[in-house]
Amino acid sequence: MLEPGDPAPEISAQNQYGETVTPDFDEPTVVYFYPEDFTEGCTIEARDFQETMPKFREGGIAVYGVSMDSVESHDEFAEEMGVLYDLLADPDGTIGEAFGLDTTSGRVDRYTFVLADGEVKRVYDPDRYDPDGHAEEVLVETRNEFVQGG
Repeated sequence: MLEPGDPAPEISAQNQYGETVTPDFDEPTVVYFYPEDFTEGCTIEARDFQETMPKFREGGIAVYGVSMDSVESHDEFAEEMGVLYDLLADPDGTIGEAFGLDTTSGRVDRYTFVLADGEVKRVYDPDRYDPDGHAEEVLVETRNEFVQGG
C-alpha cells in the first residue's frame, strides 16, 4: 500500500456521469476508497463528504470517492445520496491496485489518501477511524496542512 512520501499514481476513471476524470495530484486532493455503494458505512461517509464539500472547495481541496462499483451503480448512489462530487468507478480494481490496495475480493477496504505536490501526504487506516465524522477530520487536518490560514 502507498505510504506518505510515495509518488502519487496517475489514474483516470469514469465518474457517476460516465465522464472520464483524471485527478491532478499536484493540487491538494482527497481520495477515499469505500467498499460498496448503498451499504451503511459507505452511505454515512458519502453524505459526510457531501456535507463538508463547500469547505473542501473553499480550501481548494478536491475530493474523489472510489469503489469497485460500476458507473451505473455510482450514478444511482449519487442520485439517492445527493452526492455532487466525483465518484470514480473502478470495477476492475485498477485504481485500488495503483494505491496498493487488495482488490481480489471485488471490494476494497475503506482507506483515505491525502495527496499533494505529486505525492502521498497522509493515509487514514480503516482500523483507526469511523466513517461517521471522518470527512470533517480529513478536512481539518488537510486545511491545516495545505491552506493558508487553515
